[in-house]
Order: sequence, then C-alpha cells, then structure tokens
Amino acid sequence: MGSRASTLLREEEIEEIKKETGCKLCQNAPLYLSQTSITNPVFNSVFSREDFQRIPELAINPLGDRIINAFFPEGEDQVNFRGFMRTLAHFRPIEDNEKNKNAAPSEPLNSRTNKLLFAFRLYDLDRDDKISRDELLQVLRMMVGVNISDEQLGSIADRTIQEADTNGDNSISFNEFMKVLEKVDVEQKMSIRFLH
Repeated sequence: MGSRASTLLREEEIEEIKKETGCKLCQNAPLYLSQTSITNPVFNSVFSREDFQRIPELAINPLGDRIINAFFPEGEDQVNFRGFMRTLAHFRPIEDNEKNKNAAPSEPLNSRTNKLLFAFRLYDLDRDDKISRDELLQVLRMMVGVNISDEQLGSIADRTIQEADTNGDNSISFNEFMKVLEKVDVEQKMSIRFLH
C-alpha cells in the first residue's frame, strides 16, 4: 500500500497515536489492513486513494468515495499512518467510561458529536457547513442509484430538509443534523468492533 519505508514508528510515536485516538490496539491496524486487500502496511506507510479503493467493503459501498475522501486532508492524495488512525478513530466504539464525559475542546474522536460531524461532512459536499437540497440529492443518488426516480428523490430531499430545517434557510446545519439524529444509536451504527 503506498510507499514503504523500512522502519516502524518509534514506541513513543505509537503511544502518542494511542493517546490521541484512544485506540489501544492501533499497533494491530497494519495487521488488520494486511488481511484486507491492502498489501504490507506498516506504521510509517503513506496511503493513497487507490489503496483504499482496493478494500472490498469500500469498493461496493455507494458512499465509498465520500468515505475515502474523509481520510485525506483537502487537496492531498496521500495520508500517513497517524492521519489514517485519526480518521479511523471516529469508528472506534464508545466505551462505558467515555459515554458520561462532558463535551470539551479535547473531546474524543469517537464521541457521539465527532461521529455525527464525520457523517455530516459526508453530506456537506462543498464544505460550507450546511447541507443543501442539491447536496442531499447528490448523496441520495449515490446511495440508491437508478432505483428511485429523480422526482421521488426530490420529494425525499424536500421532505428531509423541511423536517430538519428549523431556522428556515432551506438547508441543514450541523446542529439541525444532530437534532434530527438525537434518537439514532450513532455509537452502534458508526463503530467497527475490531477497534476496541
């Protein structure tokens, strides 16, 4: 996967990544990746978009490209191991001792708020901090393909915005997005169990 260097991260770098991401098993991520279609991952690898596109689960996911884009800083086509783990940490299950923490500037990457922000950004295609009708339509088209007519998709988008938009700007802000999903078990739906 990507370019390889012959050395692994130092122990203190691994500890920093563990602390930052909360992933106690981050040293096992390269092992997990090697069991997918990513070949020979190591801690100081640089991952490309093509590497992610070879993961079967992402290749068949209608939002696969949006998920892959989330791993890369804007304008970049590669991500290092630390950046990879920071994004992956959003999918780490929330442990019982983390659920009662108050929101703080250093809120864990896998907190409910950060998981929702990650999901929100999948819809906010132009990164203007709101989801417009057009953006919602584009994502719905990605998800359903040609199985639903444009008229039906438009109706779904209009109804969704009408129900979520509390300030009347014909778009969905992050706060409105959080409000709509307040009863959804985001912790369960946005967790990958191997990341405990």
